[in-house]
Amino acid sequence: MTNALFAFMHHVAAFALVTTLAFELVLMRDTLTLSSARKLMVVDMIYGISAGVVLVIGFARVVYYEKGATYYFHSVPFIAKLSLFALIGLVSIYPTLEFLSWRKILKQDRIPTPSLSKVKLIRTIIHLELTGVVLILLCAALMARGIGTFG
Repeated sequence: MTNALFAFMHHVAAFALVTTLAFELVLMRDTLTLSSARKLMVVDMIYGISAGVVLVIGFARVVYYEKGATYYFHSVPFIAKLSLFALIGLVSIYPTLEFLSWRKILKQDRIPTPSLSKVKLIRTIIHLELTGVVLILLCAALMARGIGTFG
């Protein structure tokens, strides 16, 4: 039962992560408003929390449930999945820092005015993050079927 609960929580957090990325992309599509800038900050915070939950629960599943750490750390798709997750986390730093830089402006009820190049870069990063998530799903499917396991 605990195994199923952890799997459920892992999947809910993963869906929350994807949802927040999609929401960020939608909010960055149009001209920023006071409301959309504030929403971006909240959504990005939820994104970070959900990523943390995915990571913590995922490692708990690897170590304490499922097939055990030895199995997973001998799986190429698992290592790729973990690497992609880390890469997504690293590239997500830029948008997060940009959104956090808006705090002072938003407290003054002013609209942030990032340059067009920053907006394009943030949109590109979000697209890359979503692409990474799709590749993680592929790795998860391969991993679940024991494809690419060595040792």
